[in-house]
Amino acid sequence: MGNSSLWAGALSLVLIHAETGCQHAAQQAANLLDHLADDETTEQETRALCERASDRLRLSIAIPN
Repeated sequence: MGNSSLWAGALSLVLIHAETGCQHAAQQAANLLDHLADDETTEQETRALCERASDRLRLSIAIPN
């Protein structure tokens, strides 16, 4: 899966979580965002944003890291 697919998947799952409250979608989105945050080919600011978004999702539904 390329980065474009990861970005699209993460955004789709974030929207599903926002629209339905689905905790599974939030967990999957957080996992994809973690993967994007770990990608050293991505700009540091973008990586930090992915990490923040992942952390926020996990806190909102109390998913363990």
